[in-house]
Amino acid sequence: MALIIPLRGTTPTIGKDCFLAENATIIGDVEMGDGCSVWFNTVLRGDVNSIRIGDRVNIQDGSVLHTLYEKSTIQIGNDVSVGHNVTLHGCIIHDFALIGMGAVVMDDAEVGEGALVAAGSVVLSRTKIGPNELWGGAPAKFIKMVDPLQSKELNRKIAANYLMYSKWYSEPQDPEQR
Repeated sequence: MALIIPLRGTTPTIGKDCFLAENATIIGDVEMGDGCSVWFNTVLRGDVNSIRIGDRVNIQDGSVLHTLYEKSTIQIGNDVSVGHNVTLHGCIIHDFALIGMGAVVMDDAEVGEGALVAAGSVVLSRTKIGPNELWGGAPAKFIKMVDPLQSKELNRKIAANYLMYSKWYSEPQDPEQR
């Protein structure tokens, strides 16, 4: 079972049909919508400010979400995919966005609806990524526009896949198949 830690009078709230890996850690002022998944070795640290997560969001293995005390919060929309080993710190991620593996998104940065942040990118503080834009590099720079329908379809598919993967962990395992 995931480690869920109440802190400073606030207990994390988890929506319906969410998967929390047994070694995920969720602390303090965290609110998560329905159909989300928080994968192995992931930390959502709502100790110094709030973390708000929409529906059908997948936060993949090794990711860390944190904020600045009394300055920044995390807001994540619906159908967002946060890749493996991502750091989100006090930023806003809009619906249907995808944050690639190993990316860093810093305080007061904003990732627009359907936008893509390439793997390994570093989105600096106060950067505004518009809807359906692809950004990459360190520091991240605009690369090109992406087709809004393709972006939305891709992220819906990834979100649905991660919901399917999470169901595997609640199925009884047959030792004969190992």
